[in-house]
Amino acid sequence: MNSYLDKQKTKGLSRRRLLQLTGGAVVIGAVVYLGLSQNRRMLVIRHSQPMMGTIVNLAVCGPDETLSREAINACCTRMETLSSMMSTYVPDSPLSQLNREGILTNAPRELVEVFTLSRELSELTGGAFDPTVLPLVGLFKEIKKSGVLPDERKIKEILQLVDYRHIVVEESATIKYSRPGTQVTLDAVAKGYIVDQGVAVLREYGLTNAYVEAGGDLMTVGHRQDGKPWRIGIRDPRNDDLKQMTTIELSDRAIATSGDYMQYFTEDKKTHHIINPHTGFSPIETASSSILAPSVAKADGLATATMVLGPEKSIALLESLPDCEGYFIDKALNRSQTKGFFG
Repeated sequence: MNSYLDKQKTKGLSRRRLLQLTGGAVVIGAVVYLGLSQNRRMLVIRHSQPMMGTIVNLAVCGPDETLSREAINACCTRMETLSSMMSTYVPDSPLSQLNREGILTNAPRELVEVFTLSRELSELTGGAFDPTVLPLVGLFKEIKKSGVLPDERKIKEILQLVDYRHIVVEESATIKYSRPGTQVTLDAVAKGYIVDQGVAVLREYGLTNAYVEAGGDLMTVGHRQDGKPWRIGIRDPRNDDLKQMTTIELSDRAIATSGDYMQYFTEDKKTHHIINPHTGFSPIETASSSILAPSVAKADGLATATMVLGPEKSIALLESLPDCEGYFIDKALNRSQTKGFFG
């Protein structure tokens, strides 16, 4: 039986807060620049809206404006539905119900797929990716209110609940936790999955030149209006100057970026929303991790996992995965990447 990650290879396609800039550029971990074109036959329809705690940005290139707008509306509707399903901020979402009760029967197919992908990513990364870190993330969020770091004894106590192997997904579409008190966040993979599903909708409408981006996780489809690949910029995690970004051109490929600068709990950015499941603290080596992959879900999960692993271990992992590449910036702003990241 093929794994979820394997299926992503054959489907084709079937984290500070994001800023919207004049001229259609999107800035966060990854940035898309829309090229200008004199080809009047191809229209670029852009759309942005709040979703998943960030801003979702779309650009669709095509000759039919009506079709493009219909596809964008359908894409966003699909993404909003999935976002509500997998959110811990929606009290009656299936995921919230699972976290309250420890079991969910007749789970939606999409939720089962994301949990299956999460398990595969956890095993692939030796537990560096672990969705059961939700109680730890909640504990560290309290720093912003109290200004006091969590007690180490409390962290050790919560760590007893952190283990992806506490999650059981049964063939009957039942998801349950084998240890009471376990709670899950899918933030590190669901956003990417939702972008993938949005892109699938655009493809169903016959659109083959587009990008869909949500908080630094994006998929490029085909080409820009001028026929060139989409140009992506990866920002310096300590510099908001767009002129200082590293750029890369992509077509029909996903990129996701995680960084300590996106949601941090202390001003020195030593404590942020990414938690090492083995230590209970934020990882200390990496400031930014950008991953190329065939799907945004896979890139999203690996971006989080490689933040935990650090550059050296991450490069070794990614070089064992023929369809993935990585680019890393450490706390001292040293840069490293896999051999194929820039082509």
